Amino acid sequence: MTTRNSLNQGLCEFIANSPTPFHAVQNLSKRLKDAGYQELYEGDAWQLQAGQAYYVCRNASSLIAFRTGNAELAAHGMHIVGAHTDSPCLKVKPQAGTVRFGYAQLGVEIYGGVLLNPWFDRDLSLAGRVNYRQPDGQLKHCLVDFKKAIATVPSLAIHLDREVNKNRSINEQQHMPPVLMRVDGKGKEFDFYELLLGYLQDELGLDAQKVLSYELSFYDTQAPATIGFQDEFIAAARLDNLLSCYIGMQALLESDEKIPALLVCSDNEEVGSVSAAGAAGSFLEAVLERIVESFSTDRKQEALRRLLDHSMLLSVDNAHGIHPNYPDRHDQQHGPLLNQGPVLKINSQQRYASNSETTAYFKALCDEINVPLQSFVVRSDMACGSTIGPIIAAELGIKTLDIGVPTFAMHSIRELAGSEDTDYLLQSLTAFLSR
Repeated sequence: MTTRNSLNQGLCEFIANSPTPFHAVQNLSKRLKDAGYQELYEGDAWQLQAGQAYYVCRNASSLIAFRTGNAELAAHGMHIVGAHTDSPCLKVKPQAGTVRFGYAQLGVEIYGGVLLNPWFDRDLSLAGRVNYRQPDGQLKHCLVDFKKAIATVPSLAIHLDREVNKNRSINEQQHMPPVLMRVDGKGKEFDFYELLLGYLQDELGLDAQKVLSYELSFYDTQAPATIGFQDEFIAAARLDNLLSCYIGMQALLESDEKIPALLVCSDNEEVGSVSAAGAAGSFLEAVLERIVESFSTDRKQEALRRLLDHSMLLSVDNAHGIHPNYPDRHDQQHGPLLNQGPVLKINSQQRYASNSETTAYFKALCDEINVPLQSFVVRSDMACGSTIGPIIAAELGIKTLDIGVPTFAMHSIRELAGSEDTDYLLQSLTAFLSR
């Protein structure tokens, strides 16, 4: 059984090595493979066997891992944990390179609901996927991570904006392009594709002739850390929602291997999930169809409907902890505290998929294993965020509960969670996946 210290250390290492969804899926895949999970490919014929464990990826940015267990699947159903691999960030545009006053910069798009102010004056690096052509004409792709700090978004000095601490608005197009380096000449552009090509050839040793496209994101190089006077907190980028991905994987590996169970980590949640790799796509349903086809003599659709009726999904995504400096932004009866256990997320407008049935089930389970629970309901005069929970519930008709660990500074470049809540979440997910 994983200890709390080793769990948090593993989480911090996972986040540090997963600056993009592509890297997160690569690292999840390696851990699962090391644990005996067999890799599947959507384009191959599947020969699934009872009592075995598998994983499959889509777009290299979403992953589904599952074990078939020893129960009759359509009658028993599957307990499913869902999370997402993406986080708000700055993504590099296709024609990004510009030179202004001798400073080379990259134009960026704002991916998701980024809290922009904390991105200024940080030591930024760049990572993601690059697609290239070899001299023989073959198209290849690779993951890149510059690792070292190569850029920053400098703030404007207070002397040039005396009202900055009272009123400063950020223009995403004008103020967010990171500065990479000084360049000679008076040109208005520099060739970022050539810079990438040199990196592939010189640093990675790849036989690349031309870079054709890329999906690259800036990230903060400051390492995740356990902080606080008594080590109460975990501070890191991308806690939303790599924390849930990592704890979900750990729970899958530690839970009862005889029981059918599944983990889905989807991309693109921060921009609505409407993609081939997102929760609104076909990935999860397609995998479930192929699972029931392998183990049921019923018609495919009938077997799938039976499976789903006996199944339940925990949508695990971070919750807003009540902020001691901004308590008025919370409903005082529903303000979760860090290190006081996972949070039940409830919304009458169905921004969360929790209902009384799924809430009661999870409360009873956590009572049984002595894991404390909290609840979050947004103030009635404020808008509520959402998760993959309502999307999957609507697509599949599966019973769903939204939960998550309480967090400060959600969608900032560096977020804060409780160091005890990771263990509480692991205990509850492990028990859930063992039923």
